[in-house]
Amino acid sequence: MIPKETVDRIIDAARIEDVVGDFVSLKRRGANFVACCPFHNEKTPSFYVSPAKGIFKCFGCGKSGTAVGFVMEHESLSYADALRFLARKYGIEVVEKEESAEDIALRQRNESLLLVSEFAAGFFKDALRTDEGRAIGYAYFRSRGLEDATIEKFGLGWAPVSRHALADAAKAAGYKEEYLLDTGLCVRRDDGHLSDRFFDRVIFPIHSVTGRPIAFGGRTLRTDKTIAKYVNSPETEIYVKSRSLYGIWFAKNEIARQDRCYLVEGYLDVISMHQLGITNVVASSGTSLTVEQVRLLKRFTDNVTIIYDGDSAGIHAALRGIGIVLKEGLNVKVVLLPDGDDPDSYSRKHTLDEVTDFISSHEQDFIEFKSDILLGEAGSDPLKRANLINDVADTIALIPDAVKRSVYVDVCSAKFNIEAQILFGRISSTRGEMLAEEKKQHELRRRRDASAEHPEPESGPGLSAGEPVAGAGVEPPSAPEGLSLDDAVLAPCEKELLEFIVEYGDEPLKFDQDSEFYSPGGEPVSVAEFIGSAMDYDEICFANRIYRKVYDEYFLYYDEGLTQEQIRNRLLNSDDREVAAVTADILVDKYVITVENYRNSMTSRSTMLVIYVPKSVLAYKARRVEEMLKKYSSMLETASEDVQGQMDLLEKIDALNRTRNKISRKLGRV
Repeated sequence: MIPKETVDRIIDAARIEDVVGDFVSLKRRGANFVACCPFHNEKTPSFYVSPAKGIFKCFGCGKSGTAVGFVMEHESLSYADALRFLARKYGIEVVEKEESAEDIALRQRNESLLLVSEFAAGFFKDALRTDEGRAIGYAYFRSRGLEDATIEKFGLGWAPVSRHALADAAKAAGYKEEYLLDTGLCVRRDDGHLSDRFFDRVIFPIHSVTGRPIAFGGRTLRTDKTIAKYVNSPETEIYVKSRSLYGIWFAKNEIARQDRCYLVEGYLDVISMHQLGITNVVASSGTSLTVEQVRLLKRFTDNVTIIYDGDSAGIHAALRGIGIVLKEGLNVKVVLLPDGDDPDSYSRKHTLDEVTDFISSHEQDFIEFKSDILLGEAGSDPLKRANLINDVADTIALIPDAVKRSVYVDVCSAKFNIEAQILFGRISSTRGEMLAEEKKQHELRRRRDASAEHPEPESGPGLSAGEPVAGAGVEPPSAPEGLSLDDAVLAPCEKELLEFIVEYGDEPLKFDQDSEFYSPGGEPVSVAEFIGSAMDYDEICFANRIYRKVYDEYFLYYDEGLTQEQIRNRLLNSDDREVAAVTADILVDKYVITVENYRNSMTSRSTMLVIYVPKSVLAYKARRVEEMLKKYSSMLETASEDVQGQMDLLEKIDALNRTRNKISRKLGRV
């Protein structure tokens, strides 16, 4: 662990123009620098570096951040590794935080396991060059169309026919039996001696994100049906199947550059596509697609194209994968190859242009894919057709982004000739059930974590009754449990409040004595305190997940007594890259980069804050009330047989209308 003091030294030393200039040719433009973006292809420069603010921003692809964030993005490094990268550049010694004896033992054990795996990878690779390896293993790889450069790149190998060749070689090299067993490379026989797990098989090493061999897959070349076709490493301390993707080490940079990943199923699918020239490809290999694998991909891209076989198994695997990818907030498309082909065979039979053309012309979004697959099963049966539409709507409900959900609702509505409002009703109901289940699971986890000193409070998405809004004199009604407000509608207001907090949080609001917000005899309240108290009084939680994280992290540092500049630096260099990106986006004003901000020339900052901060708070509350009115009105339409429910909803709508009128009057006076 890098001590905080060292982290601060690295961040202080790293000059953004110096770091970016190592990778990109920068040209000065006024007080800033400009270049073509290294993260996407462009001819006209839209990538700006601001030395004064210590951040970069591309107005083409939207990527932004500090020197640490740039190194993470460009080199596909973790936060800690990016800090070490910069420390080496600036000659800063990184003395890791003192570890306990247990920490040291665990780290040394993991390193030992990795070293044994690296030895095994070298052993299998060398064995491929022996007479036995060339006659069987190498001949097989060549028969599958693999070139020598490809075999070398992926470290493909051969496990000798002898059942103890690896064990003998490893022990002779000084490796302990303990680690040979714990990596799963060997098993102990009844007579107490070691036996190799992999023998008489071609070998596919599996690498970590940082490129170290952590596991192996072995394929038999025998036709004996009693022998398992594949033998894979068991899960170990260094290898967890659900968190690993085959080929990620070789593909990650190209995935990030193209902002797209092709997801296939097997080792040879990945290798053949790489050899053809399509290198942003990985495989789940040996396991159904998992949430952890999708989250690993999300580090490099938000766009995934699933390319599976066109047979029944491939179709069902694609159907399952769609939901997992969508729920994690990624965009997904599906390509089914002709029945009888897999990515490996199709790549070997076609040119690069033919394969890329096929993918681009056969990519389907999940609605088209599900429709084409399931409509054939439904036929003219109205109930089956209704089930299909519900299935598609439930899939849309998995998407966390409200704008994307709305777009897909429009597509689905047009596709099936069904009213969008009906689909929204189904989606709202499904998401309500999902949120209720998530809340239930969260509560179970909270109860299990009895030792937690400050368990995370439950924050409802609505407005609560009780104390009036700070300085606004408006008492909003409470939202029912499970009522989710549309984050896409509220996001612009929430971003505006965040901008005031991040840019001007420590500045005092000097209200005139005739202002209803004036506090006689006291110190002027700061921008952050004014907005924070308004939110706290009503127990309001930002609907947008990312903005909520930035807001919470800001006030965590604010409450610690950090200065505004220190808070900004913490947010910009947060190891949560979403927090860092949003902060950088707020602090980089695309107009400030080239021209003087005209607003500052028209009115003083103090006057601007006194006018617009209260107005933004009230406008946000007004927007939340409007959203709740829409939700309740929609619920009222579906409660036709529930008289008591109708009466309760009408009371809530009446209270909301009164609140809306109060806020409108306040806005008219501010």
